Amino acid sequence: MSSAHAMERSPEASSAHTPPVVFVVDDDISVRESLEAMIRFAGFRAETFASAQAFLQCPLAMVPNCLVLDVSLPDLSGLDLQNLIASERTDMPIIFITGYGDVPMTVRAMKAGAVEFLTKPFEDQVLLDAIRHGLERSRVALAEKAGLNALQERYASLSPREREVMALVASGLLNMQVGGELGISEITVKAHRGQVMRKMNARSPTW
Repeated sequence: MSSAHAMERSPEASSAHTPPVVFVVDDDISVRESLEAMIRFAGFRAETFASAQAFLQCPLAMVPNCLVLDVSLPDLSGLDLQNLIASERTDMPIIFITGYGDVPMTVRAMKAGAVEFLTKPFEDQVLLDAIRHGLERSRVALAEKAGLNALQERYASLSPREREVMALVASGLLNMQVGGELGISEITVKAHRGQVMRKMNARSPTW
């Protein structure tokens, strides 16, 4: 890794929002310290760990994040850690770093969703570019997750009858047809539709 940094602090550092976090897992303390300094200088928050087990004790991040992960670790390998957290940390892209690498290892990591696979030594800018790419992917994933959670919460607020009306309207039935299916008046169907639109925050005039 190059020790040269830009003389002016990166624009990310001036953000008023909570900075994204970059996790680093590497058993070499000199690598951890070097990466931590570089990441903080770029304006991101850095959290470092000497082992996979230590990282697993860390709670899930609620801000855009990514993981810079060494392949060779004293307990779990980086590839094993990738598999272990694949389902629970879907919004955390992984950037692998290694002192040695081969094609099968790289292919395995990339097939499992890694953003990048870098062999030491590498330039700081190469890693920073990969980190920024990973953080953007994380930002998108978190936004999608938040949108889905909000939608699920709104749906959970519907009454059983409102859910029935919603399903029938979504299938293309007219108010009169929905009323016939449910044994209620067209006026009642319209009232339920209005409630569904309000609770689901729907804006379509056809709903």
